[in-house]
Amino acid sequence: MKFRPCIDIHNGKVKQIVGGSLQDAGSVAEENFVSGQDAAFYAEFYKKDGLSGGHVILLNPEGSEYYQATKEQAAKALAAYPGGLQVGGGIHEKNAAGFLDMGATHVIVTSYVFRDGQFRAENLKKLVKAVGKERLVLDLSCRKRDGVYYIVTNRWQTFTKVPVNRETLLRLSDHCSEFLIHAVDVEGKASGVEKELLGLLGDFVEIPVTYAGGVGSFADLETVRQLGKGRVDVTVGSALDLFGGNMEYRKVLEFMG
Repeated sequence: MKFRPCIDIHNGKVKQIVGGSLQDAGSVAEENFVSGQDAAFYAEFYKKDGLSGGHVILLNPEGSEYYQATKEQAAKALAAYPGGLQVGGGIHEKNAAGFLDMGATHVIVTSYVFRDGQFRAENLKKLVKAVGKERLVLDLSCRKRDGVYYIVTNRWQTFTKVPVNRETLLRLSDHCSEFLIHAVDVEGKASGVEKELLGLLGDFVEIPVTYAGGVGSFADLETVRQLGKGRVDVTVGSALDLFGGNMEYRKVLEFMG
C-alpha cells in the first residue's frame, strides 16, 4: 500500500471539496479547504518527499469560465514535478497527449469513456490510440444505488449503467494501466471508508488500484490496508493537515512505511 498525494483544483485554486456537491452550473461546490498556495507548491512538496503517482484533478470542465485558470494551475504542478504526477479532469483523445507533454506520467479519464450513462468502447479505443494503454488511468469513481456500486460521471452527478464489480474491472484492465476509484458518497467527508468497496478492490490483482474517499483517521488507513490486502494504494484529502485536516502528513508517510 502506497500513499498517493493529490492536488484538486477548482476555480483556479487548490481545494478540498465534498465530492458529491460539485456542480458545473455556477461552478460551485461545498468547500472543506481553500489553499492560499498554488498547485506548484504542493507538487514541489511531494517531489521533495519522493512521492510518485499523485493525482492532479481539474474540477472545472472545458467551457467553464474558470477552466483556463484551473488548467494553468495544473500546468504549474506538472512543470514543478515532471514525471511525478498524473492528471485528470475533462481528458479526451484530443487533449490527452498535451497533458503528457506538460509532464504528466498518465492521464486519468472517466466521463469521456462513460458518456450519457453508457460505456463508450469507441472512445476508449481513441484514448488508447492517442496515448497508449500504459499511460492511461481509468477513474471508476462510484456511488451506491440499490445495493450496487455504479460508475458515476459528470462531476459525479450522473449514474452510468456500469457496475463496479470484478467483471467490469477485468474487462477494463486490458485497456489501461491503473484504476483510480473514489467512493463518492464519502468523498471529502473524512467520515470513514467504504468497506464493501475496499473488499472488492482488495481481491483484484491484475493492475494497480488506488482508493480515495472517507479516510479520516489512522484507523481508516489500517482498514484500507487490511481490506485492500496491502495492495490497494490510498489517497488522503480533506483529513490531511496540508489541507486543514487533523491527520499529520508526516505521520501518514510514517504509517505507510
